[in-house]
Amino acid sequence: MNNQITCTRFAPSPTGFMHIGNLRTALFAYLLAKSKNGRFILRIEDTDQVREVPGAVDVILKTLELIGIKYDEGPGIGGEHGPYIQSQRKHIHQEYAHKLVELGHAYYCFCTKERLAEIHDSCGGYDRHCRDLAAEEIQHHLDRGDPYVIRQKMPLDGSTTYVDDNWGEITVENKELQDQILIKADGFATYNFAHVVDDYLMGVNYVMRGSEYVYSTPKYALLYDAFGWERPHYVHLPLLNGKDSEGNIAKLSKRHGSVSFLDLVEEGYLPEAIVNYIALLGWSPSKGQGRINNEDINEEFFTMDELIDRFSIQGLGQSPSVFDYDKLKWFNTEYIRRMPVDLFNSRVIPSLKEVCPPTIDFALLAQLLQPRIGTLAEATAMVDFIASRLPLDKEAYVNKKNKTTVESCRAVLEQIEPLLDACEEWTNDALYAVLKNYSTDSGLKLGSILWAVRIAIARKIVTPGGATELMLVLGRDETMARIKQACAELND
Repeated sequence: MNNQITCTRFAPSPTGFMHIGNLRTALFAYLLAKSKNGRFILRIEDTDQVREVPGAVDVILKTLELIGIKYDEGPGIGGEHGPYIQSQRKHIHQEYAHKLVELGHAYYCFCTKERLAEIHDSCGGYDRHCRDLAAEEIQHHLDRGDPYVIRQKMPLDGSTTYVDDNWGEITVENKELQDQILIKADGFATYNFAHVVDDYLMGVNYVMRGSEYVYSTPKYALLYDAFGWERPHYVHLPLLNGKDSEGNIAKLSKRHGSVSFLDLVEEGYLPEAIVNYIALLGWSPSKGQGRINNEDINEEFFTMDELIDRFSIQGLGQSPSVFDYDKLKWFNTEYIRRMPVDLFNSRVIPSLKEVCPPTIDFALLAQLLQPRIGTLAEATAMVDFIASRLPLDKEAYVNKKNKTTVESCRAVLEQIEPLLDACEEWTNDALYAVLKNYSTDSGLKLGSILWAVRIAIARKIVTPGGATELMLVLGRDETMARIKQACAELND
């Protein structure tokens, strides 16, 4: 196997949204394959047809596209190991299950649902009732057309050991292993069987998944042994926890917020920031590692190409990782600040145009927002005062630092209004000069004048940008209309 091309896969079940745990598994499997110039396969594991959610496959494909994962084989592009929709491989799974029966490592089970329900509480599982049925009795059931499942015949004593490339040697006592179902009564294979057969036939030699499978993997290793196949490398990732609003840490779930990738994108998180952050949940780069050049790559910020260059199994940890929204938002904020202006504008201006009047300077507004927002969604929330004139709040005019009061601001606005109205050039320099000259002539501090003007046109304390910048965004007509309105309201 050491001479084989590295092949990994991502095999999600279309039973819901693409959550962060799925995404991390897909990312790490992809990085491992590409870091070794290998193959990455996408396979849809839909044999549990009852739980399949309509549209879930489209969500999976869209998510992989957004994060930049391009699979070498899979749905839509094909490949020499297809089909890649597991339900379409039903005949293959049945063939190998019956072969396993012939080899003596599996058996037909004819127990009814009623009997299984009766023994469940007393046995804690299946009591192996059909494990040693006589050949004549088995044939009698088959001839009668009795429904059956096929179960794996686990060894009853001893232990099974496998080597995990992250966790080391793992041993499980065979008495702890249930005779699991391989083929269900409906003819479809269970995950426990189908993924083993498909991984082998597709040439997957590195199986990467969550640590919750560490102690169930011996069941799969025994299937490889039963067929006489070489076991793949197993790589189990550390547990992924979440932190709730109160700071409590537990296994990541919906109660920790939006654990769906597409939900995060909808909330304004950049796909590249999400990927970068998730890559560091359970993995850390090693200094000096990499093939692009000999220079140190920033130890927190990575492009997909840099992640591929730096990734190795040796960088994986075993301790649980915590998905922290505060840390994700920090990453997202940094990514937004580093975005090229044209790219940022293309992502944020369309949403601004949905809420703001068409007369404003959208390019300037985007420029003011870029260093001030943590998610793209915050942009529209931050410009509520531009979208419409907010209700009057006289207390906003009061500022201790600038020593302003409602009365002082009213006087400033009444005196500055005709000066601004007479300003020939509506530019930042010209507007600033008007305010600066008024400060000199009146003896008032420039800060108090800027405060009065900014509150009059924004009608809120915190704004993206100062007085002159906001006047440029709003334009002459809207700015003057708002100042006139403020003067009238403060005189009321």
